[in-house]
This record gives sequence, structure tokens and C-alpha cells, in this order.
Amino acid sequence: MKSQTWEKRHWLRVLGPVLIVSGMLVGCDSDTGSAQQEGQALQGPAGQGDQLEVVEGQATDPVMAMRSENSLQATIQEQDGRSVVTNPEAVTVIVNKQRSLPDGYEPKDLVEPNVKFSFDGANEKRFMRKEAAEALEKLFARAESEDIELRAVSGYRSYARQKVIFANNVRTKGEKEASRVSSVPGNSEHQTGLSIDVSSPSVDNTLEQSFGETTEGKWLAEHAPEYGFVIRYPEGAEDKTGYIYEPWHIRYVGTDVAPDLANSKLTVEEYFDNAFIKL
Repeated sequence: MKSQTWEKRHWLRVLGPVLIVSGMLVGCDSDTGSAQQEGQALQGPAGQGDQLEVVEGQATDPVMAMRSENSLQATIQEQDGRSVVTNPEAVTVIVNKQRSLPDGYEPKDLVEPNVKFSFDGANEKRFMRKEAAEALEKLFARAESEDIELRAVSGYRSYARQKVIFANNVRTKGEKEASRVSSVPGNSEHQTGLSIDVSSPSVDNTLEQSFGETTEGKWLAEHAPEYGFVIRYPEGAEDKTGYIYEPWHIRYVGTDVAPDLANSKLTVEEYFDNAFIKL
């Protein structure tokens, strides 16, 4: 069920411009239908609304504006027959099988989060972009405080390592199945430094769909959005994301976006598609 916040944003998108009459902001209130004072919250079903900025007769929502600015359609260009993203440094960048990162892209602010990993020793997959790493530390600290045992398994993935992984999957699974479970080099979200695979000792730190049914997997899905992460490849959405259900793969999109995205029940692709932004 969609949240009240999502429903309010939906109706704002449907209603479009609001009317300014004698210094009053006139909007639709689902409870009372009464006029609202300029700058006052537009009330939702429970009488608790979001503060809206009124600019030249328009109700503006920062999250909606961000979605539009970073939409699929606004952040892509063709290069040598490939669709390459134009906003690789944005925390809302969308990389998938149809959208690749620029050649040679490597995040400039990779750091190692201070969390428990499933392995020992130095490895590039310990790293994430700084903002995402700090958020992961907070998420893991919350989990530990609630006796939820999580392990970081695989974060940043360089182009060179993607080549090795994809070639191995093609050799062992065949090209069709390899494309379902991994990315061709340059199209892996792990290369952004904003994604990480997470597991738990309860499933021997493996990356299996059964993780989603564990106490730890359910806790992760519920609380990750509070810290800016979402389950990137949800169940039943392979036709939209291009990937099978991966309850272990979380993606940092920021604390402003993640709760709204999770409440919307949309995939990342849908959430940043103009067809869904402009209802």
C-alpha cells in the first residue's frame, strides 16, 4: 500500500497548478476541501501534509524536481552506438543493461566503510563512495543495536573486474544466463560505488534469494530506506530492471529519495521515468 506522502504527491501531480486567490493558496484537501494559507502544508488524508513552496502560482516539490532533472530521458546520450549516462557522479545515476557509464569512469571519493565484511584481506570490493559508505555504517550500526547480524560482501567493482566476472559467467552459465545475473563490463551498477551486496552469517554470507526470507533480509528491506538505500532489484520486476530478484543488492540513492521510492513500490527505472513523474 502506498504511503500518504506518495498519495499526496500523486494528487499534486494530477492537479497541476494551484490557484492563487487574494493571497491564498487554494488546493484540494482530501478531508475538508478548504483553502490553505500560502506556504501552509497541503493536508493529506490524515491531516498531516508536506510543506510546499509556492512560486509564481505553482506548488513545487524538491523531490519531484530532482526526479525530473535526473530522469532517464534527461541523463543519456549516444556515444559510438552506446547509451552513456551524463550524470555519473550523481547519487541518483541510473546504470543498467541499456545505460552504461562513460569509458574509464572511476569514482573519485572511494573509501572503505567501517563495517563487518564477509571476507578478510584487501580487496577493491570493500570500497564505496564516501556518502554511501557513511550511510552504510549507520545502517549496520542500527542493525547491530537490534541484534541483526549483517555482513558486507561486495561493493565497488572496477571495469577490469567486471570483465573477469562476466567472462566467467559466460563460460559457466552460457551468455543468456550470464546476462540475467551479471552485467557486461561498463554497465554494472557496482562501478558507481553506490551499491553493495549484503548478506548474513545465518545464510553463510551467501548471495541467494533465500536471504530475502530471513530475519536479516526482511530487516534490511524495511530499514534500508531510512538510511538512503533501496533494494535495487525487487521481486517480480525483472522485466523492468533487467535482473532477477536480488534481496542482497542495496543501492544508495540518498535519504531524500529512498523512503519515497520505497513507498512508491516502483523500480528505480520507473521512478525516474518521465511517464511516471508527469502523471
